Amino acid sequence: MRIIFAGTPEFAVPTLKMLLTSGHEVCAVYTQPDRPAGRGRKLQPSPIKETAQAAGIPVLQPDSLKSAEAVARLAAFEPELMVVVAYGMILPQAVLDVPKYGCLNVHASLLPRWRGAAPIQRALMAGDAETGVTIMRIALKLDAGDMLHKETVAIGTEDTTGDLHDKLAALGPIGLEQVLRQVEAGTVHAEPQDEALVTYAAKLEKSEATLDWTKPADELDRQVRGLNPWPVAQTLYRGEALRIWRAQPIPGPTGAEPGQVKCTQKHLDVATGSGWLRLLEVQLPGGKRMPAQAFLNAHDLHSLKLG
Repeated sequence: MRIIFAGTPEFAVPTLKMLLTSGHEVCAVYTQPDRPAGRGRKLQPSPIKETAQAAGIPVLQPDSLKSAEAVARLAAFEPELMVVVAYGMILPQAVLDVPKYGCLNVHASLLPRWRGAAPIQRALMAGDAETGVTIMRIALKLDAGDMLHKETVAIGTEDTTGDLHDKLAALGPIGLEQVLRQVEAGTVHAEPQDEALVTYAAKLEKSEATLDWTKPADELDRQVRGLNPWPVAQTLYRGEALRIWRAQPIPGPTGAEPGQVKCTQKHLDVATGSGWLRLLEVQLPGGKRMPAQAFLNAHDLHSLKLG
């Protein structure tokens, strides 16, 4: 099949690489316009643009696909299928109508749970036992199209958003490969989403980074893991934002106010609304990430209350 691929971040790269070696023809790649990044604020191409250019595939970066001209340019490639992975742009109906076999999306959740912008983080922070990827037909309503295939993975007790991101990025091409075979064979089974089971994965905000020590330790642990690698959980330490990269919940009564620190030679524990949260890796502004034990060696935290 002649396939147009649309995607932008690193998450989409494994799926594009699979398509490039699949025997199908990737006739064009759409990705977001280059964005300024780094200290010099130089324009940075997306990971998908770099991958496509290395493979000699035409790359298009329109600001929008709403104009008749943009739709006509896409249609000129005569795609039979369009595959979308974290493109970051809404496809209008005129675009959805172009490919013979429609448009497919690789979404990083087990739909209909966690439609929206931050499905990996929300699944982890909510305490879900598992997550996965759903291959779906694209409809105009956000992540609401019929489901064609799912790949599932358990959420481990130490998984961060970064860990799950990599696991799901690898599952995307596995699921899509199966659907492509079904499309060619005419055996696709489409399952409508149950609207009664829909949950929304709202975009992460920096304001969610601050830990509320009155919450239970296991909930705070999921928040720390869900916010790693961005925006990273934090608490107030002597007037500065102490970032918490890794932690571990310790069950049991604390007998202390939430936020109260308990130190030993090896451990830095913080009282929560239920249990202790053991800080494992922290970082002060301008400093490097370090194990909590190294932080304890350099700072006196006795009788201190965080937050």
